[in-house]
Order: sequence, then C-alpha cells, then structure tokens
Amino acid sequence: MEAGSLNIILHGVAVLLVLGAAFGLGLALASRKLAVESDPRIDEIEGLLPGANCGGCGYPGCRGLAEAIVAGTAPVTGCPVLKDHAPIAAVMGVESTTAERMVARVRCAGGLKEAAQRFIYIGVEDCAAAQTLGGGAKACTFGCLGLGSCVKACPFGAMTMSDNGLPVVDEAKCTGCGLCVKACPRQIITLWPVAKKVIVLCMNTEKGAAVRPVCKVGCIGCRLCSKNCPAEAILVENNLARIIPERCTNCEVCVEKCPMKTIKGADKQESAVG
Repeated sequence: MEAGSLNIILHGVAVLLVLGAAFGLGLALASRKLAVESDPRIDEIEGLLPGANCGGCGYPGCRGLAEAIVAGTAPVTGCPVLKDHAPIAAVMGVESTTAERMVARVRCAGGLKEAAQRFIYIGVEDCAAAQTLGGGAKACTFGCLGLGSCVKACPFGAMTMSDNGLPVVDEAKCTGCGLCVKACPRQIITLWPVAKKVIVLCMNTEKGAAVRPVCKVGCIGCRLCSKNCPAEAILVENNLARIIPERCTNCEVCVEKCPMKTIKGADKQESAVG
C-alpha cells in the first residue's frame, strides 16, 4: 500500500475517533443536564413492599405503587398484601393508619349438588370462555361457573376447588389482593372484612319462583333475615338479601332464620360448598 493511501486511511480513522469522542461527551453532558432526579423515597418504599407484583393495588407492580404513593395519588395503605403499613407511613412522614383486613368471599353456595345444569360443558377450562358459550352450563345464570379461573388467578395459593365444583378460600393465605375478583366473569367474588363472619352466598336477583328450580340454596327474597336482624344490618334489594358489614354484629340470627340456608357464617362456608 502506498504511503499516501495509508495516510488517508489513518486520517479517516482519526477523524472518526474524534467525532465519536465528541458525540459521546455531548451525550454524557446532555444526560446529566436533562436527567430527572428520582425521589429516593420511591426506592425506599419499594423495598418495604412485599415484591409480589400481584397488581392487586391497581398499579403496575410494587414499583408503580411506590411511585404513586410518593406522588400522593395512592394512600400509604395501598398495598393489600402488606399487613403493616407503618414503615411506609414513616417514610412519607404521615400518621400510620391500620386498614381493615379484607379477604375474598365466594358469594355462591350452588355447587354440583345444589344447582341444576343445563348441559355438559366440554371446552376450555376457563370461566370467561364458558360464559361466552351460552352463559355457561349452570342453570342459574348468576352462579359460579366452577372452572376455577379465580383459583388460577390467585398468586398466593389461597384458593382451591372443592369436590362440589366451587372455589374455597383459605383466609389464612388470602391477602385481599382482588385478583380473583377481577378473574370472575360473573362477579360473585367480593372482598369482605375478615372480622365479619356472616355473608349471603347468592347473587341471584330473580324472584323466588325462578330461583327455586335452578338452585336449592338460592336467595328467594323472603325477607325473613331482614325482619329478624336485631342490628338492622340486612337489606333486601332486587329480590336479593344484602348484609351491611359495618352494622353486622355476627349474631347469626339471619343464618338461623334463612329457610334456604343461603346465609352462612364464615366458619360454615367451606362445609356449605364442600
């Protein structure tokens, strides 16, 4: 290779190196100047969160919740999994509040033994898929479809399917994250205060004459529960009994008076669906 050609190549390489160094320096300076300072409290709060990234708080993972807490758009008690929110409150410089522990409750007692079936479902083992197929096999169009989508959605192993085709909640494991609530296409799972032991296990709003043929334990709207409740904690709306948890004293008078055995105390719910 001639000396002139070599000099040209070396000159070109030198120019590229200089340009690369200049661009690199420029980017480094720009990144420093334009960098958005991250609030150190975000990292601190994220470290205090359980790291489950379950989404039960409504934010994209624990990092998303930490950012929302620091921004003031989420409360310090925003994590449904965390039992003690005092450390997060301390980081934010606010008073610690104790949120009432909530657990999932399945508001249906009409399993394979109690509820009539319209046909045998053969398809994808998914409640939403069954719901789109003529509303599912169960004759009660308000009841649990029994395919366990809620069980699959629970990241804490707090739900199992009983032999009677209904989900059972292990309250000791349940964190109240609400993912099972979102997974149920019939919206029969609700978050309920763990201290409140009585709940109506039915969501059917049809009249009693329509309920009886499809389910042996469906609410018929007879109002015996509301008439006998000493705390006036039960309302009957749209043919369906509803308990007001703030008023309920767990006396279980309604449990005794219900002719359909639709109302249960929490300690009796597993046997009711087993």
